[in-house]
Order: sequence, then structure tokens, then C-alpha cells
Amino acid sequence: MPNRLRRAVRGSLSGLAASVALVLSASTASAADPAAITDEYLFTTTLTEFTALRAQRPHAETLDWSSDGCTYSPDSPLGYQFQPACHRHDFGYRNYRRQNRMTEPARLTIDDQFRRDLHQLCAGRVVCIATAELYYAAVREFGDDVGGTAAAVDAADVANAS
Repeated sequence: MPNRLRRAVRGSLSGLAASVALVLSASTASAADPAAITDEYLFTTTLTEFTALRAQRPHAETLDWSSDGCTYSPDSPLGYQFQPACHRHDFGYRNYRRQNRMTEPARLTIDDQFRRDLHQLCAGRVVCIATAELYYAAVREFGDDVGGTAAAVDAADVANAS
């Protein structure tokens, strides 16, 4: 009986050790994978968490944290603070381009996250949501053709004035 117990414990410990090693190797691999990190920061973290991460700039050697905010468009249109959403949107575009992953479906996914971020910032305020929809429409229409969120909004204004 003691030998069986010893073998069972040894087997359990070996299985546990293998499981821990697998988990550690997976987390180490994802920590070294800029694409996985980019996707986590874009789509898994909250906008508040992203803003805190952006202040720390982790993985700065592999990730592009630069942003022009909402550039020539107001960062706070009508007093609504859109800059955090513009920062994350720029992070997405810049890193997807850097990682050679910027496809039209990827751009749509990043733009849709931008829209969700803007709506979260609006917290149900109707005028804010209408403004957010203008920003979203601009990046959908012009986001891949110009340098960033603000440039896309400016291009939309010019196109609508014509």
C-alpha cells in the first residue's frame, strides 16, 4: 500500500509539474509575441487598463505606443473626452502595420473596438454618441488612407463639404 500511494503521489506531482511547465512556457511565449500582446491590449483590456498600460509603455522595444491623439480633431469634442479611444485606435493601426497584419478585416476589427471605446466613454449620452458615430464613420471611410483618427475626421469633413 505505501508503494502504491508513493507511486500515485509521484505520478500526480509529475503531472502537476508538466502542467505548470506548459502554462509557464505558454505565458512566456505570449509575453514575447508582439502580435499576441497587441491583441490583448486592444481587445481584452479595458480602456482604463489600456490607458494605464500606455503610461508605462511595456514592451516598448517591440510595440509602437506613439499617438497623435485625435490630432486636428478635438480630443474632447463638445467636452467629451475621446483622447483615450484615439490613443488605443492609433496603437492598433500602428502595431498592426508594424506587424504586417493590417488587412481590411483587421482594420474593421480595430475600428469596431474604437467605436465600442467611444460609446463606453459616452456612457449613454445621446449627443456624445452622435459625435462618436461621426468619428467612427470617418475612420471607416478614410482611416486607412490617412495618418490617424484626426486626419480621418478631417478628411470626412472635407468630403462632406464638397
